[in-house]
Amino acid sequence: MLTARIVPLIVAVSLFMENMDATIIATALPSIATDLNTSPLALKLAITSYLLALAIFIPASGWTADRFGARTVFPIAIAIFMAGSIGCAFSNTLGEFVVFRFLQGIGGAMMSPVGRLVLLRSFDKRDLVAIMTWVSMPALIGPVLGPPVGGFITQYMSWHWIFFINIPIGLLGIVLATKYIPDIKGDERVPFDYIGFVLAGVGIGGLAFGASNLGIRYLPTELITGMLGIGAAAMVAYVIHARRVPNPILDLSLFALPTFRLTVIGGFIFRVGLGATPFLMPLMLQLGFHMTPFRSGLVTFSTAIGAMSMKAVVPYILKNYGFRLTLIVNSIISAAFVAACALFTPSTPVIVIMAVLVIGGFFRSLQFTSINTIAYADIDRRRMSRATSLVSVAQQLSVTAGVAAGALGVEMAMYHAGSATITAADFPPAFLFVAAISAMSVFFFLRLHRDAGAELANRTPGPTDASDQRMG
Repeated sequence: MLTARIVPLIVAVSLFMENMDATIIATALPSIATDLNTSPLALKLAITSYLLALAIFIPASGWTADRFGARTVFPIAIAIFMAGSIGCAFSNTLGEFVVFRFLQGIGGAMMSPVGRLVLLRSFDKRDLVAIMTWVSMPALIGPVLGPPVGGFITQYMSWHWIFFINIPIGLLGIVLATKYIPDIKGDERVPFDYIGFVLAGVGIGGLAFGASNLGIRYLPTELITGMLGIGAAAMVAYVIHARRVPNPILDLSLFALPTFRLTVIGGFIFRVGLGATPFLMPLMLQLGFHMTPFRSGLVTFSTAIGAMSMKAVVPYILKNYGFRLTLIVNSIISAAFVAACALFTPSTPVIVIMAVLVIGGFFRSLQFTSINTIAYADIDRRRMSRATSLVSVAQQLSVTAGVAAGALGVEMAMYHAGSATITAADFPPAFLFVAAISAMSVFFFLRLHRDAGAELANRTPGPTDASDQRMG
């Protein structure tokens, strides 16, 4: 059936556009800064404003899709993202650029959870492993493709085209989404949790914005500490608030489900370590190994080759070994390949670096797909939109925490060496640090029931699955 094939493709392409855009401007910052008469350092506000918009508006995505329907919300989200892209391309001042990046973030915040919700409600659970590979691909390929594409466009065209390329993709996405995305709505209408929205927005935004600046020295330490403190206080207030209302904007009661709780927490820790790699690798290749931005981007893109090769074999692996064993073993293997990056030196052949990144990309993609799928194993249809919002928030926070962890690792190495300039020697400790964090996720995956997600993997559960699977 055409719809069954094209819906995952529509969602995947839109998420790819969003994930690539998050990193594509990194290599263009100097050129943009020159045209806007500002400094590349000040333009970091454009990156953090995008991040802030994601953190604030993701919690509202589930309720919005339930109330107005995915067929309405998804195209509107793409249109908002496109409007932000056009605004960025025509910006003449730093203030305008930051505002339109924030607008882009609003669109992106709605695209990711709503797209995932469409897939979860449109397909049988037995098809989710294959379908979720489409969702995992953009998150893996987009960040590593962004730097080389951004470097190429900036070097041979103009930085404005970084944003213009979103327009034809977005227009095609709107047309296809309007025609093929099912008109999925919630089974019941519930009031919007305005107090929860404010508390969650301040909490998640403060934590994400503060964590993204840890160890990077772009903002005063007092300001970062203040944002983290306000964010933490708001999140505590939100937890108290969520217990008192029947339909909170982020349904924390989902953590009562063991499979959801262990997968989300374990996945968060895994992503903290692995999420630092797209941040550390380009810096090491450029600042430590003195590669050009374009060349370093081409090297890091080899991770995407490994990710794409995973798609064909992940259903076989999960069917034969199950989610629990796969997540346990693969978390260690993936962490080991991150740690292997600590062995790279300026004299390491590029082919060796690319080989490690290709193999590491395969295992990392397998882990992300497995986590993204099993998280919904025990979620009923009525609470699916709430689950997608909560999972998206956890993923967003883990990415920002990963960048913070990677930057902190480099800062610690520089402090220990008594150096004020980043060198190649500052990166091995950082890679070992984030690899150790990722490896710690295994302690949560060990607690999964042996038959967790058996239906999703098309496996025959053990003889005690009827009761134990719900308990695990």
